Amino acid sequence: MRFLRPRRLLIAVLVLAVGIPVTLLLARDRSADAAPLQAQVRRGDFRVTVTTSGELRAPKYVQIQLPPNATQAQVFQGLKILSIVPEGTIVQEGEKVAEIDRSPYATKQTEVMLTLQKAEAQYEQAMLDSTLNLGKAREDMKTMEIALEEKRIAKEQAVYEAPSVKRQAELEYEKAERALAQAKVDYKTKTEQAQAKMREVGADRDRQRNLLKNIQDVMSAMTINAPAAGMVIYVKEWNGRKKTVNSTVSPWEPTVATLPDLSVMESITYVNEIDVRKLRVGQPVTVTLDADPSRKLVGTVKQVANVGEQRPNSDAKVFEVLVNIEKPDTSLRPGMTTGNEVETQALRDVLFIPLDALVVEDGIPIVFRQDGNRVVKQEVATGAMNDDEVVIVKGLEEGQTVLLSPPLNRAELELIRLPGSANMSPSGSTGDTAQRMTVPPAGTKSPAPGGSPPPARKN
Repeated sequence: MRFLRPRRLLIAVLVLAVGIPVTLLLARDRSADAAPLQAQVRRGDFRVTVTTSGELRAPKYVQIQLPPNATQAQVFQGLKILSIVPEGTIVQEGEKVAEIDRSPYATKQTEVMLTLQKAEAQYEQAMLDSTLNLGKAREDMKTMEIALEEKRIAKEQAVYEAPSVKRQAELEYEKAERALAQAKVDYKTKTEQAQAKMREVGADRDRQRNLLKNIQDVMSAMTINAPAAGMVIYVKEWNGRKKTVNSTVSPWEPTVATLPDLSVMESITYVNEIDVRKLRVGQPVTVTLDADPSRKLVGTVKQVANVGEQRPNSDAKVFEVLVNIEKPDTSLRPGMTTGNEVETQALRDVLFIPLDALVVEDGIPIVFRQDGNRVVKQEVATGAMNDDEVVIVKGLEEGQTVLLSPPLNRAELELIRLPGSANMSPSGSTGDTAQRMTVPPAGTKSPAPGGSPPPARKN
């Protein structure tokens, strides 16, 4: 028994020695977990940017198209692309680029050849009819001339006859003379009718001949050659897909591919209606490439659309923005995905905090400031903001600590108003009201531009 007591005492001491540090460590961990995230008010330069993703394109290019007389061949259905060189191929002027299916034109050619044969037969028939009718009319006039001569002789012989016989001879002569005159007028009319008929059937024959020639010319031009030297870039259809083998072209959409001028490049992007009001022509843009994220290009806003549009698979309206790439080189290719960061505002020597630290209560922008061991609910006046931070005009000082999420007892804290704003309504408080009223709740992000490409990566 005497031996057991000291041993029990030793065990108790060891348990206490191990248990107390473990308990302190667990308590420290729990307190660390319970401590809210914090950030300090910083001073420095502040940039407001709009970031979007886009796609490179060449605004100047030469189109590779169906022959210009394809519409005159009267084939209105789509033509299938049988073969086309791979996109990005460098071709010289006159080299083969694509082969187009000729079968619709072959069918049309057979149809036109049959119509042409019919038109030529009708032309020959009209010519024979005209020859026959006019020949008969001329023969009738010869007969009338002979009859008129006979009537003239009978009239001269009736001079010594009775007055009635003499008068009858004169009437017969006048009748024959008028018949011959009418026959000559009829002959002229028949001649004009024959000529009009020949022009009609001749025009139809010539039209079919020209159509057949156009079809044959178009068929021979269904091997599409490059009109100039350059890099072949496929064109996109209405659904955004690129035209390639088995795609269709038509005389109304004759472009098969393009040869872009790589010395002039631009990025086309789409900006949501919230951010588009910040953009102006001439603003500087930092352009990055998904293919080489470490590389940065310099650009400027070239054009901002005045009217929004709805992109496929989106319910939001976006505005097209063109960014001109300064000093492009031959490594840039149309279709490359770009990240565009447009600097819309630059401020010098201002105070700013993370956007997550700003909360709006009843239209009043507030922050939860750490003041020693207690938390203070402080009204602030805000200025410009970007995707991550917001400028503080009044209410905070450099180096102060703010919470990135509201404390659990936020409802119990008394609001400290800015001087001069305690008796004002939220709409009349100081600071950037427009910015303040559009601040999202803490912990949330600004809505992504509907229908626009995802934002570019931050550098």
